This record gives sequence, C-alpha cells and structure tokens, in this order.
Amino acid sequence: MFSSELTHDGHTRRLTITRSGAGWEIREEHDSEVVRTTTCSDWHRVERARQMFALENRLPIDAPGALAGHSTNR
Repeated sequence: MFSSELTHDGHTRRLTITRSGAGWEIREEHDSEVVRTTTCSDWHRVERARQMFALENRLPIDAPGALAGHSTNR
C-alpha cells in the first residue's frame, strides 16, 4: 500500500493506492470524503495518477518506480 497525505489549514488531502484483484485501486480523499476512486490494471496509469496528485497539490514528484516493491516495468 502507498499513501500520500497533505494537511494545510485544517484540511487534509490523501491519495491511497492498494493492490486489488483487478490491479490497483486508487482512492483520493479530501477531508475524509472520497472524491475519486478508480481501479487500474496498468502500472503506468497508477504512476500517472500518483504524479498528477503530486502536481495538483504541489508535492515533490518521486522518480518513476519509487513506490516500494514496484517497478514501472509491470
């Protein structure tokens, strides 16, 4: 599982990526309210979603494949 969280002025934004039977579930929350959820079977789409979350929230973007135990070659 991967989770990234940003808290600012009492508001929290969170991105959680978990392995599911069909691939990876990507879940984005704002103040504990789910605003987006999707399942991806392609690892490159998971990386893209993580990068977009980082860009939208002005967070540093890790190098490709930075999620522990995963490779961009999947």
